[in-house]
Amino acid sequence: MLERLLDWGSLTYAAYTGIDADPASINEAHRRLPAWASGQGFDVEASRGQMRFQREGGKFSVEFEAIDVFDFVAREQGHRTWDLLIAHAFMDLVDVPTALLSLFCLLRAGGLFYFTIVFDGATLFQPEIEPALDVQIETLYHQTMDQRVTAGRLSGDSRTGSHLFDHLRVAGAELLDAGGSDWVVFAGPNGYPGDEAYFLHFILHTIHSALEGHPDLDAARFADWIVRRHAQVDQGSLVYIARQ
Repeated sequence: MLERLLDWGSLTYAAYTGIDADPASINEAHRRLPAWASGQGFDVEASRGQMRFQREGGKFSVEFEAIDVFDFVAREQGHRTWDLLIAHAFMDLVDVPTALLSLFCLLRAGGLFYFTIVFDGATLFQPEIEPALDVQIETLYHQTMDQRVTAGRLSGDSRTGSHLFDHLRVAGAELLDAGGSDWVVFAGPNGYPGDEAYFLHFILHTIHSALEGHPDLDAARFADWIVRRHAQVDQGSLVYIARQ
């Protein structure tokens, strides 16, 4: 996200704080970002977990931390606030009303929020294998989102993208803009671009893990469905669409 913001020219002078519950993601950020910034013409300084980037027309400090967002809020509430809060591919993983109350505590008065890639109830694969089975797998997969429990409380909603509008209104937030950001993944003449084949295999692995052993699914048919979908990725024939 920070790379995108810098590449777009959206930041000029900023102090950026990035958190993730997964230490491996934070370690990757520390590994990757200095080399990327140097390639963009920034002078880079790194010390004690912080990085500083500078070039003509821009100066940034960056700190990353591996920490659960709600632990971070509990620690920082009343001590620090930010001008902009970005939650990327995150809001559909939590209980939104509770999360908004916590997250907005991090914003200064008049601060902005940017909630990106919020799932909204459609997972589509083409070509069809068995239409009825395809629909059943999609429906049951979405139910696992609706029934997800984290730390003893419900923490998901397969229609978060739509429901977020009302949650924001109740939380007293003013919505300035919104739009679709669907995932549409398909192979072109030279196959899937970038890491998208890996991404598709990972999505299928996620669905398999979520539904393996589900009492409403025929185990043999579901296992065959998974194998055939992975084969479609290898053949470059699988199209995947997720509404965001």
